[in-house]
Amino acid sequence: MARLPGNSQLLDASGAPLRSIRAINRLKVAEKERHYAGLLPERLRQLLGLSGYSMHNDSGERLVTFIAPQGLALVRIEVRKRPDDSDTVFFLELSDTQFHQLELCFCVICDPSAPRFDVDVDEHGKINWFASHGRNIAEELRSMRAGLFPNQTRRGLQLFSEFFPLLERFTDALGIEMIVAEPLSYDNAIRYEKYGFDYLRGKRLMREIDREFRPEGRYYKRLDGSTPFRMPGMERTVRGRSWAIHDGIMDEPWDDVQIYKVIGVNAGVEMFPDREQEKR
Repeated sequence: MARLPGNSQLLDASGAPLRSIRAINRLKVAEKERHYAGLLPERLRQLLGLSGYSMHNDSGERLVTFIAPQGLALVRIEVRKRPDDSDTVFFLELSDTQFHQLELCFCVICDPSAPRFDVDVDEHGKINWFASHGRNIAEELRSMRAGLFPNQTRRGLQLFSEFFPLLERFTDALGIEMIVAEPLSYDNAIRYEKYGFDYLRGKRLMREIDREFRPEGRYYKRLDGSTPFRMPGMERTVRGRSWAIHDGIMDEPWDDVQIYKVIGVNAGVEMFPDREQEKR
């Protein structure tokens, strides 16, 4: 049963309730695509010239791809400015969990007109899987100096605040009460707090990070200029801390952090309350 005001249970064409990604994926292609298309923010549609629930621009080019195989509990939505672009403007992956939750696996929203930084490949041009298989230091430096966060290939479109309410209403319409996610970086975790998330795992780590980046803390003392990602003063911003963590300043890797959002509830968690605002 839907919990958000004005929302209602998602139904298939016969009027039967839909309660999972797997259930939507059983539908005929046109019907399931119509349900998933509702997750695309209106400003993204306007930017790309997509009207209504159309997946095509004014030139008739299909810009939206849904990967939602029948029998699987996963959907991937890829939106490109041009059909043959290698990079997406909007990338979303959702899945069911065994506990009847919705997992927000990935969400990446990029400005296609912004400069690209090849931080997603190593120095030899091989995909580095979020820097877990090598880094491209030169590109990371360019990216950081341009004001980006770790793992960002392009500046964002500032669209997550428009997307997330759509995701929350979609989740609610399935009768699901909780969204879970695993933030890939420190800045992701802080960003999700703004949307009402709390921590299933990792709250101890987040408290430790905040403590140790303060004067006399271990990480504070390691901001010694030994690398461009460890400069004094970086402790004051989310971006600075995130780049230092990306550079390996912690005693343990960034890992095993899981967050959750109860539909309609803002947890009010803030693990870096006195941070300086980012300068864009």
